[in-house]
Amino acid sequence: MTRLFLGIRSTVFYFGYYFFTVILSIVFIVFFPILPPKGRHVIASIWCDSILVWLRLCCGVKYKIIGIENLPTTPAIVIANHQSSWETILFYKLIFPVSPILKKELIAIPFWGWSMRLLKPIAIDRSKPREAGRSLMIQGVNRIENGNSVIVFPEGSRSKFGTVKRFSRGGAKLAVAAKADIVPIAHNAGYCWPARDFIKKPGLITVVIGERIAIADLDANELTAVVESWIRKTVEELN
Repeated sequence: MTRLFLGIRSTVFYFGYYFFTVILSIVFIVFFPILPPKGRHVIASIWCDSILVWLRLCCGVKYKIIGIENLPTTPAIVIANHQSSWETILFYKLIFPVSPILKKELIAIPFWGWSMRLLKPIAIDRSKPREAGRSLMIQGVNRIENGNSVIVFPEGSRSKFGTVKRFSRGGAKLAVAAKADIVPIAHNAGYCWPARDFIKKPGLITVVIGERIAIADLDANELTAVVESWIRKTVEELN
């Protein structure tokens, strides 16, 4: 397929993406006060499914999940590699209840950001690393104690397809502080949804959910090494 054709398909996708986001964000905000947590998740899942189905129809992007039985049923720290926006959409659908970690400025985005603010995310200011680290610990432990899992992307920013950046220790530190297990996830979403590229490529995204990793007597450095090693190895196998 030519890049022009892929660009046209991607443009059509984004029109639908913004349409579904605005409409379902309004529905979510309006009904949020009267819905139980599970009901809110249903609306969020409808948004996720709408985007994923529309992406498949417009751009030919499909996906499969290996190890779905390993999804957390009790509060856990979900640690994954980060290649695109695609995985965040899927994770919001799969994991409930959940508190994602995101940049503070994202919750100011009209409609989508306003909806995310209601879900009690862990919003951090990346321009102030020390303050962001403290905020992650305080808010993260609170979310775990209140029954939510927490999603962490320890690379900090999106990586190019086929690569994994060095992991920060924030997710492992949070696991130790909250006495919560870690669920590692690896994927190759960057092939179909490349970082910082408008074009979406047809293909199959594979998501692998690993078995829970108990903190046991491991410290944050050791936990980070274990998780990073598993994700690196799995991403290499997916390439």
